[in-house]
Amino acid sequence: MMISTKGRYALRVMIDLAQHRDGRLIPLAVIAERQNISEKYLENIVSGLAKGGLVKSTRGKNGGYTLTKSPREYTVAEIMAASEGDLAPVACLKDSNSCDNAQNCLTVTLWANLQDVIYEYLSGITLEDLALGKIKRNK
Repeated sequence: MMISTKGRYALRVMIDLAQHRDGRLIPLAVIAERQNISEKYLENIVSGLAKGGLVKSTRGKNGGYTLTKSPREYTVAEIMAASEGDLAPVACLKDSNSCDNAQNCLTVTLWANLQDVIYEYLSGITLEDLALGKIKRNK
């Protein structure tokens, strides 16, 4: 599975909002500058996060973005699902009609198990864990 730039940037936006959470809305331009990401590209990303209910947006002079809940209440899995849409490592798990061999495939169980491992791992990590730098490499 390859996480796209959109998914990686969505995590960076969410971490930024978690680290600078002080009750005030954070303008997208400020996030874009801190993260060194194009504001125009971030507009698309935060739009998806807002539609998924992960962030709240307010327009206007004092507008900006804020988290809708505590950083400890978000999992990386839900952030990735909101930004990527799916965590399936192969297309046939997204749409069984995408493969003519789906009924006889000897590898579909392998890919389904991998998807379960990915989801389980990402579900065990919170936004707070990332914002506080608590994630360590296993090896």
